[in-house]
Amino acid sequence: MAGKWVKTTFPGVRYKEHPTRKNGVKRDQYFTIRYKLAGKDREEGLGWASENWTAAKAYDRLKELKENRKTGEGPQTLAEKRAIEDKRKDADKQARQLAEKENVTFGRFMAETYLPQCKRDKKPTTYAMEEALYRVHLAETIGNLPFGKIAAFHVERVKKAMADKKKAGRTIQYALQVTRQVFNMARKRGVYTGENPTSAVKWPKLDNMKMRYLSIDEAEKLFDALAAKSHNLHDMALLSLHSGLRFGEIAKLTWSCVNWKAGTLAILDAKTGSRTAYLTTRAKAMLKNREEGAPNELIFQKRSGLDGSIARASKTFSRVVKELGLNQGITDRKQKVTFHTLRHSYATHLYESTHDLYLTQKSLGHTTSTMTQRYAKMTENRLREGSAALEAAFKTNGQKKKKNAGQVL
Repeated sequence: MAGKWVKTTFPGVRYKEHPTRKNGVKRDQYFTIRYKLAGKDREEGLGWASENWTAAKAYDRLKELKENRKTGEGPQTLAEKRAIEDKRKDADKQARQLAEKENVTFGRFMAETYLPQCKRDKKPTTYAMEEALYRVHLAETIGNLPFGKIAAFHVERVKKAMADKKKAGRTIQYALQVTRQVFNMARKRGVYTGENPTSAVKWPKLDNMKMRYLSIDEAEKLFDALAAKSHNLHDMALLSLHSGLRFGEIAKLTWSCVNWKAGTLAILDAKTGSRTAYLTTRAKAMLKNREEGAPNELIFQKRSGLDGSIARASKTFSRVVKELGLNQGITDRKQKVTFHTLRHSYATHLYESTHDLYLTQKSLGHTTSTMTQRYAKMTENRLREGSAALEAAFKTNGQKKKKNAGQVL
């Protein structure tokens, strides 16, 4: 900056005038302070008179720095003082941001962050389920609370309220899973830094294992009754029992999934990943009897003709089961016949016929044998086989003893 330095009446303080800019009636003045540090002359700028600097204020700052150098405490130069001030401002800013984040409520984060992400990344049905779980079961108890104020106690209240409404253990589990996922996302986004309260909550234990499966005779009666009511439903039920497919997997099959030569179905994007299902002669004949469409057309289309796959088995299935008396007198839902019973029946008969757990696992598309073992464990006929085999072994051994005792040596 051009111009001459002008000394002030305050030792160590001087200024230069701005060549054009004025501050009031005078030209604007830029103040600096001069001092010695470690035997060397130093000069540091403070600011303009238009920024409220005066010679007197500059001198006060110079005295402050000199006093700090004497005592060895505090900043000894303007650069140090400014660095400390910048750090303080940064700390204040971070504290404000943290306070703002800590005041973000569960409901606000759910609406602005979690659910939009869920809608982008997950299936529409999953999004709809999680949104409903929050709206119906979570919002009232924890929706208006900041993350830091939500404790295991509040999650237990959610559990109790759902249990009082007679909600299934699996539904309660889903609600806890959504809560846990929201907290995990909040931690990843830096909105919350504490522990996840769901980790301190006892989750309901589930026993969803289907005990019931259809005998061959029961299955044939069911198929005959379904055929009289709904051709589409009959074919879907037959395919489930003959290939072990879930209803959702059957509903999403297109004609491009069928390999007529190999006698297989390509099950794409299934619950546990894509796999190949093998068709029995009867299942293959059933598909042959249907009018084949374009490769991208669904094999089983909605009766209404609307786009999209069928969401669930029609009520006709339940009505037919009721007419046949398959659920008569049965109150335990694990014992009731549903469409999924067909997949369970497939697995049960497959294992009973082969006694091959690995084959059953792969046919069902299970990633581990844990899920498959329940079919093997619950095949009542296999348990009876074991008992009968043991009985036969003892009987044979007893006959041998009698025979040996009657022989004359």
